[in-house]
Parts: sequence; structure tokens; C-alpha cells
Amino acid sequence: MRKVSLGRSGLEISRVGFGCMGLAEFYGDALSNSEAEKLLEGVLERGVNFFDTADMYGSGKNEKQLSGFLKKHRDDVVLATKFAIQRAEDGAWLGLSNDPKYIKEACDASLKRLGVDVIDLYYMHRRDREVPIEDSVGAMADLVKEGKVRAIGLSEVSVETLKKANDVHPIAALQSEYSIATREMEDAVIPACRELAVAFVAYSPLGRGLLTGAFRTRDDFDESDYRMSHNPRFADGALEKNLPLVDRLAVIAKEKDASLAQIALAWVLAKGDDIIPIPGTKKLSRLSENLGALDVALSDDDLKAIEDAVPADAVAGPRYPETTSSTLNA
Repeated sequence: MRKVSLGRSGLEISRVGFGCMGLAEFYGDALSNSEAEKLLEGVLERGVNFFDTADMYGSGKNEKQLSGFLKKHRDDVVLATKFAIQRAEDGAWLGLSNDPKYIKEACDASLKRLGVDVIDLYYMHRRDREVPIEDSVGAMADLVKEGKVRAIGLSEVSVETLKKANDVHPIAALQSEYSIATREMEDAVIPACRELAVAFVAYSPLGRGLLTGAFRTRDDFDESDYRMSHNPRFADGALEKNLPLVDRLAVIAKEKDASLAQIALAWVLAKGDDIIPIPGTKKLSRLSENLGALDVALSDDDLKAIEDAVPADAVAGPRYPETTSSTLNA
């Protein structure tokens, strides 16, 4: 596994990271702590050292799922977690907070759940517009000074927010959704990241599974899968409109002797070493398939064919429901 730099943080991460969210909730039933630990061991064995979680995934469950694994392998892992989205223990949504006092409390709580002394990359998960970004990043910078955090990041923020934050303390990474099906970050955010030497971490690089071809009807989802009830791109009508795009991508995948997932990830990887996709899965077989994207070489003609197959404005449905869209690109 080739390593790349995480912005100017001094951290070296695997070319592909691992998104841990689905181990705890959202994509069907959660794994037990022992099942999660076994999976994470397999991820590390395959060369992936960049693990991404958040305090809101499973209302803290996801961080706890990592704790046993981290106890054995802390020095081998670059660990990222996040704060800002508040949830009750029963999963109820409580709102956002970027309040400096809350940030420090949230960090201490994450350290305890994870069972570690320091977080490598600490993200602001979402921007609370009621709190000046300078105040929030100042609190995050304090955590670096205290040795609780090595580097700081932001998620789903605008170029203006990124630049203001970077004036307070160097931002190592900006994380936002990015795939062949979600390309709005190409307009301004990714260029700004490059201007500031900030790594861009791409979550949902497989379009939340849409680009794998695994979901053809609503019957393909587990009843507890949030995509069936909350994601507009999988809603009745939208999924049917999006499947022809996936089918066009499948033709290219067949020509390249690759899977749909591998083509989708190879496209992201081809966009530059400063863009790090973090696909997640609960199956090691899927992980191995995803990592196969590293061996898929795409020419300029291939990239054009992929982008012609899935034009930037062709995907039906917004990427989030209207109730949460105000927190994006904030």
C-alpha cells in the first residue's frame, strides 16, 4: 500500500482509507464489538492505516467498536474522529455545537471511548453558523497544544470558512462527499484545498453504494438501512432514473476488466494524490475488491468516458434530504 501525506500534518496515510460509520449504524444492522475488531484487523492487514469515525456514529458506539483494535495497534493507525453533531444515547438528534467549551468536552469523551491518549486528526463534523469559526478552531488549536490532538480538519465547509479557519491554525484535511455522482466540490472547494495544501478526504466515494450496482430495487436494502427512508437518490422514482447511469458505467467496467466499485474508486484516485477516498464496508471481500481499484489504470480517454457516462448534473435527487442540506458547504 502506497502512503501519501495528509496535508501539512506530517502524518503519512494509506492511499485509500477506511470509513467506519457503517459498522455501527445507518447501513443495516450493527456489528458486535468482536465482529468489528476482526474486520478492522483485516483492514489493517491489507495495508490500510487511515481509519475514520465520529462521535455521532451510533451515538458513540462506533468509537467504542474501535477501542479493542486500537489497544493492540495504536502505533500502526492514523485515527480520525469528529465532533459537532449531538445525539442522545437513544440516537435522538439534538442539534449542532461548535462551542469551544463543548469541543473540549467532546474531545475528552471521544478519547475515553476510543481508549487512546491522542487523536491524530480531529474534525469539525459540521459547521454551526452561530459560533464564529475563529473561536471554534481556536479551541481545536488548544487541543493540539495540550497534546490531545495532532492535526485538525473540517467537514462540509465552504471555501470562505476553510480560509478563515486556516488563518487561525493550519487545517490538515477537509472532508466532504465526492464521487463520480457528486462532483460539486470540484468547482471551488478542491481548488482551495490545493491552494492551501489541505488534503481532501472523500467520503461516500461509491455514492453510498449506488455506484456498486448492488442496489437495483428497494427490496435490496435491509429494513433498517437509512438509505431506504432518508436518502433522496434511493427514493422511489430517483433510483429508477439513476440506474441507467450505473449501467453505462458498468459497460466501461467490463471493458477494463474491473468491477463497478473499482471503476468508481479508480476515478476518484485518478483525481490526485491529495484526494483520499474512505470507502467503508462490513465485508473483507468487499474491502479487497475496493483496494483492487489501486491497480486500475485510467487513461484520459477512460476518465472522459466515465464522466460522459455519469455527467455531473445527471444524478436524480440531492445527496441529503432537505432537513439537513443547510449544514452542507457551510
